[in-house]
Amino acid sequence: MSNTETILDRRLNAYRVDLADAALKGQVEAARFVEGSPARLAVPVAALRPRPDLSVGIDTEVLFGEEVTVFDRAGGFAWVKARQDGYVGYLPETVLSDASPAPTHHVVVPRTFVYPGPDLRFPVSSTLSMGSRITVVDEAETRGTRYHLLADGRAIVAGHCLPLGSWPSDDYVAIAARFLETPYLWGGRSGFGIDCSGLVQLSLQMTGRSAPRDSDMQAAGLGAVIAREELRRGDLVFWKGHAGIMEDERTLLHANGHTMTVAREDFDAAVKRIGWLYDMPTGYRRPVI
Repeated sequence: MSNTETILDRRLNAYRVDLADAALKGQVEAARFVEGSPARLAVPVAALRPRPDLSVGIDTEVLFGEEVTVFDRAGGFAWVKARQDGYVGYLPETVLSDASPAPTHHVVVPRTFVYPGPDLRFPVSSTLSMGSRITVVDEAETRGTRYHLLADGRAIVAGHCLPLGSWPSDDYVAIAARFLETPYLWGGRSGFGIDCSGLVQLSLQMTGRSAPRDSDMQAAGLGAVIAREELRRGDLVFWKGHAGIMEDERTLLHANGHTMTVAREDFDAAVKRIGWLYDMPTGYRRPVI
């Protein structure tokens, strides 16, 4: 293994001894390099794991309709790189479908139902999270409620979606607050369960801004460094392995393992409580400048 190879983050760079992303040719050593092929997630949410083993803890999640690049398929797993944030890992091969047709809309509420047809009285087919991407082929209205129709005939409430490139808000803190009481899930980035950095990433994503996936990545380069005395709404606070969003100068909004939910907490009290086990904050950043 070369010295260059050892510094490439395997979370964001697809390379193994036997196979690697063609984009890494000349940077890493591998027996074979491939371009990869596009695919989309065909289930509401799927865990992305560091190894092809369902007993291994998850790193992050891919949402319905999001695109991945598939580098390898073996043993029932696909080795992929998520287009949304570049994260690399393994998914069950069965959760993927062809990458076409391209999505036209995305879900902009924390959770919504998909029905077998345009009627809220129909039994629910599935549930989608904020950030999921759908392809709308038509519209229908039933008893005053408008629905988007999907290619397979299923329907989703039109008011819960927007065209891609349109955003529900330019205030990512307000979006984060919509996830209050959502269960904490290590590696989660959906309305069904979310972790601290997933809350930061998904909330920013839904205002049209990008953010790295993990808290160490966010702490290293998301926005500008600020001092604790400068904290205001929208600023981020980082601990080793944790991230929180300032709702105002005194209130922290974060997905956390203490309440096992997305919760509001007095910032000074949170610093004292977290510091007892995990030391003081390691930094403060302003992502929207």
